Amino acid sequence: MRIRIAVIDDQVIVRAGLRTLVECAEGFEVVAEASDGTQALPLVEALRPDAVLMDLSMPRLDGVEATRQLMQLPNPPHVLILSVYGTDTRVLDALRAGASGFLLKDLHPQELFAALRTVAAGGRVIDADVLARLIRQASERTPARAGAMDKKLCTLSESERRVLALVGAGLTNAEIADKLNWSRSSVKTYVSRNLDKLGVESRTQAALLAYRSGLTASEAECLAEQPPADRFRRTIRDSP
Repeated sequence: MRIRIAVIDDQVIVRAGLRTLVECAEGFEVVAEASDGTQALPLVEALRPDAVLMDLSMPRLDGVEATRQLMQLPNPPHVLILSVYGTDTRVLDALRAGASGFLLKDLHPQELFAALRTVAAGGRVIDADVLARLIRQASERTPARAGAMDKKLCTLSESERRVLALVGAGLTNAEIADKLNWSRSSVKTYVSRNLDKLGVESRTQAALLAYRSGLTASEAECLAEQPPADRFRRTIRDSP
């Protein structure tokens, strides 16, 4: 069964390129196109795509506000923001509006396809470079919160801390399993346990909290210093 995609971008040539790219990939079908959020809303409501590939900066109704309004629909679609810019406030605005992911437009096509599959399945994905910048700035702005987070981190076992450090470094469950010589099911269990203990809902939030406390800045440097398993830039993925 194909994943049904809506492509929303104000630049005609970009929109056409994305449509061609997505439709040439196995397992995808583009069911709608729009040049801004105002056009997108009725189309998405009527056609009910599995995922919406949304530009961030558009006239009339931008990607953030369009996402916010789409989230008000019954059974809203999963929104993946794709942008040239990854400025801190805009990324956070998009995620707070309900976007399931945020990627930059210089990504490799195969990474885009993987992200669309993740998002359509209910997972989350964010560009690792963007996340790293957010983490650095968050740690600088909120030093007072580090103490509270340190207390939560103290409840983690050594193994849980190792897994958290590797999650913060951007490794997938499969890569963590390979690095620690564990089964994937064991890694998944440890990730879920970490989310429960830290009181967060996604691995992206866990990575942010770990960086704010300084955990991954020290431990991931030792534990996760290895190149990605493939040649594509790493993203933080949060599978359902």
